[in-house]
Formats: sequence, C-alpha cells, structure tokens
Amino acid sequence: MNKKWWKEAVVYQIYWRSFNDSNGDGYGDLRGIIEKLDYIKNLGIDVIWLNPFYQSPDRDNGYDISDYYGIMEKAGDMAAFDELIHEIHQRGMKVIMDLVVNHTSDQHPWFVESRSSKNNPKRDWYIWKDPKDGREPNNWRSYFAPSCWEWDKASGQYYYHSFAVEQPDLNCENPELRQEIYKMMRFWLDKGIDGFRMDVINLLAKREDLSDAEDPYDISYLANNPGIHDYLQEMHREVLQHYDVMTVGEIPFVSPEEGLLYVDESRNELNTLFHFQVADEMPVWDMLRFKEIQTSWYNGLKQKGWNSQFLNNHDHTRQVTRYGNDGQYRDQSAKLLAAMIHTLPGTPYIYQGEEIGMTGVRFDSIEDYNDIAMKNKYHEEVSKGRDPKEVFESLLLLSRDNSRTPMQWNASSQAGFTAGEPWIKVNPNYKEINVESALKDTHSVYYFYQKLIELRKQNEVMVYGDYKDLLPDDEHLYVYTRSYNDVTWLIVLNHGDEQQTFTFDGFANRELILSNYQNDFDTNEEILLPHEARIYEILRN
Repeated sequence: MNKKWWKEAVVYQIYWRSFNDSNGDGYGDLRGIIEKLDYIKNLGIDVIWLNPFYQSPDRDNGYDISDYYGIMEKAGDMAAFDELIHEIHQRGMKVIMDLVVNHTSDQHPWFVESRSSKNNPKRDWYIWKDPKDGREPNNWRSYFAPSCWEWDKASGQYYYHSFAVEQPDLNCENPELRQEIYKMMRFWLDKGIDGFRMDVINLLAKREDLSDAEDPYDISYLANNPGIHDYLQEMHREVLQHYDVMTVGEIPFVSPEEGLLYVDESRNELNTLFHFQVADEMPVWDMLRFKEIQTSWYNGLKQKGWNSQFLNNHDHTRQVTRYGNDGQYRDQSAKLLAAMIHTLPGTPYIYQGEEIGMTGVRFDSIEDYNDIAMKNKYHEEVSKGRDPKEVFESLLLLSRDNSRTPMQWNASSQAGFTAGEPWIKVNPNYKEINVESALKDTHSVYYFYQKLIELRKQNEVMVYGDYKDLLPDDEHLYVYTRSYNDVTWLIVLNHGDEQQTFTFDGFANRELILSNYQNDFDTNEEILLPHEARIYEILRN
C-alpha cells in the first residue's frame, strides 16, 4: 500500500450556506469561511471540502448548476474564491470542491439548447426518450420524485432526471460532452484546488435496457451500470493523472467488491470513496451490522484501495442524534463516535459542527423545512391519503435539514451565524452548544477532536495499521486493534447507555493514550461507563 498525503489527511466538510455569513444576508458565504480559517486550522484539519457554490437557481442547494464557471451570488464572487484558496494554502491546508456532472440545472445553457428542438446539436447532451404507450418510458423512480422522466411538451419527448425535475441528467455517452467536463475540471484545478469530491459519480452511466424495474423503489438500477469504469478511467487519463490531487467518489449502492473497482490503485480511477452501507442502510445504530460493514470493507479493500470514514454530512442526520445519545450522554457519545471514526481504517471526515457535538433538529412544521427530498416525499405520501402528521413524523429523523441548520458559533442572536435572518432556522439549543463555550472548556468535544487529530498525525498506526475486530458478536462493546510494524493499539468502546465489563485478557501490559472520561479508574478499570471510549497502546514485554 502506497503512502499518500490524502490517506493521512483529516477532512473538514464546509456546507458554506450554513457555516458563517459575512454580509448579513442570511446565507453563509466564501468570505465567511475565510473569517473562520484559523478556527479550522487550530482544530488540526488538513483538507477542507466545500459543497457546491457554482452559479445555480438553488433548487437543490447548489447541486443544480447553471454555470460551471460562475460563482453563486449568495456565496460571493471569483475574487472571494481566489482569496479563499490563497488563505487556505497559506495555512498549510488543501481544498477540494464538489464535482457535479451527473446532472445540471434545467436553466443551464446546455439544457436550454438541448430542449429547444430535436435537431439541436446539444440534444444528445441529455437523455431524451419517446413515450411508451402514451406514458413514461418505464417505471423508474428518481431520488426526489415518483418518476425519473419529465414530459417536455414543446419537443414531444421525456427527459431523464435522477433527482429533481429541475436537474436533468447529462448523457455521458456523448464524447463531446465529456471533453467539455474535462475542460471545466482543468479550469478549477489550474486555479489551485487540490481535488474533487465527486457527486453521485457512479450514476454517470445509464442502463441501456429501459425495461420496467421489478421493484421501482429499489433505485439501485440508477447506478453502477456498464461503461462507468470506462468513463472514470478516461477522466483519469485526460485530467486527474496530470495533477497531485485527492479524489473521493460519492458511490451509493456498492458492496466492497464493487467499491474496489472504483478505488483499486492499479485501475487508475479514484483515490477513495464514500459508500453508504452505514448511512443509507442503518437508520439507527445497529452494532452488529456496523461491525460487519467495517470488517467487510476492510477485507475488501485491504492493500488495494482506500476507504473513507464518516457518520454524517449535509445529507445525513448529525451523528450524535442518529447513532449516539444526544441527551444525557451527548458529550461522551459525541467523543466516542469521534474516537471510533478516527481510529477505523480510512480517511476520517468531520462535518462542520460535529466537532462541538451539534445535534439534529426537530422543527414544528413541514413549512420550517427546506429539504427538497423531504418536502417532495411528504407531499407524495399525503396525496395518497396518509395522515399528514404521521407522514411528517416518519420523515423527521432522516431529513437532510437535520444537518443543515446554521453553525453554532456563540450564544448571541442566531448563534453568531448571521446578523440577518438565516435561510433556515437555528437549532434552539445553540445557547448551550456552541464554539465559544467549547473553546473555553478544556474537556469539551472540540478539544477531544483536536487530540485525536494530533494523535493521527503522530502515529502511523492510526492511518496504515491493520484492523481486527475482537468482539464481532458483542452487541454492546466494540473492541478492535490497529497494528502497524511493531505498534499495536487497542480501542475499547462502550456504545450504549449502560455500563459494561471488559476483562482485557491478553492485554495486561498496556498504556492508556486517550479516554473520553476524566477520572474513570478510581474503582475497577474493567468497568466501562456509558458511552465510554478508551484508546490504549499495547506495550511490548
């Protein structure tokens, strides 16, 4: 396994519209990020991942792009972007951007041309099909709508969209389009960015067989279709191999065996990936399933490819709410989840606010939510006659807005995020949970993250060490080792609200490196308190 800077990095994800507002318009912006770079650097971060800030009608929070070369007015302008890149690099950090090339906005000039007539040269830059028996070409669903086909009356055909109707999918079979994508990638790389997080990159290739799906709700048919690896290998040849960059693919619907095809170092496609066997298949914490997932991915990629570790992002509920205990044990639970993510194999990602233990939110009404996926699903289910209150309750836990509320900087109005009215409501608990109070408390979640990151920089065992699950069948304790050269670390996690016992058989000679409780060895070291996390080094005799 080759050593690479991006394997050793810790990545901090910035959802800029909710991060820091510099001009009082209620939206975070690029200059707001510049104002907080020292905070991020002090945490120990190596790489910043920025969500899309390209020109966009903003129907899907920037993932509907109308100009790949422009900056959304809410975010700032190109001068602010250039300054941001400079300031990030000045602090010894790197930056990666979202690459969104599965789809564009329906207001992108390419699509405006494409839909203008069947004979337009760009007609084939998108996917158009005739009706079948007077209806959609098939029964496929999109992520955000009951059908992935939208009727265009003017040209008499349906166009294909994997997400919202305002996000038509590009047709990557068209070589001219692919060259245009590569040109755009070079533009941003030449500006100095250090790589890409590639949005739903395994959806680029579409199924040639348009027959109905047996189960249209299992939308895995949207992804991993023949031709996808040809596209990514071409992208590597044409663009990526010419830059020292980090690439991470958002790749849903993959097993470890399929995932390896994207990140095998001998195949020249991507550096690493986000898989979603945890985030999409574990709505709540499931210890045994989580252990199975970690072991299968470790074995599947071992010595060949590289994984990513995350439990939350802009699309998934904050981890301490979804997978931990955000009430009585919020502090300990947030630290335990941090210890776990930073000691498992792969590159760890921190989503803004995670480092202070920010929680998910529960607003009172569907009108308080902005998440297009949630709102579309709500209206679809209510239209079927379901009770609106029941539908609303069923959608709360996994609403993407759980993780999109403004960053909680302090206890002042709007959590110090903006001097104006925020685009989405602030979580009401901001007076108790915020950066200012975390920085004043030497035992806060923030400083625990800082210690973990520093440990990772100083100890290669956390990056390159072999992984072994010691208690695969235990529903309460997660105990595993990381071993590299002559160094072995033992990680002991009690992921639950009750105390547990671990006897340390075979690990008598050990030294505690880090714990999320301050004085837990006054009585019996074998007793693990609720949500207790310990990291040991096993000493050689």
